[in-house]
Amino acid sequence: MKVKKTIDELLQEPYWIIDILPGQVPKDSPGQYFAVEKYFLAEDRLAEIKQKHINLILKLNCYKDISIDNGMTYNPSPDRIDEEMRDRFLYIIVDDAMILSEPDDTHMTVFDPDERLLHLITEIAGSEGLYTWKPPQ
Repeated sequence: MKVKKTIDELLQEPYWIIDILPGQVPKDSPGQYFAVEKYFLAEDRLAEIKQKHINLILKLNCYKDISIDNGMTYNPSPDRIDEEMRDRFLYIIVDDAMILSEPDDTHMTVFDPDERLLHLITEIAGSEGLYTWKPPQ
């Protein structure tokens, strides 16, 4: 799998968020964002969210080749994807795009997806109860 852009280059590209919320919470929101975020970051709830992230990547891998470890590992086993996504920051290359998964966060970031890939990710995210949105950039 030949990657056209480096990870550093992809990190500078437009990005979308795959999240438990349908959009960015405004700074002046009257709600209690930080208390709710703390609630979702509790170990058991975060594990449930991370499982949704893993499910999304596994489902995406049914349609697209993926690689990890800077292109060194091509279409890793589902068990390895699960383990790596739970244990470390993981850069997942899909086509000419990249998904950043962090083990201790409620969202993932998709860098430079084309329209077809973004549509597929959005559809799969929805099936997992997640949302895809573009922050102001």
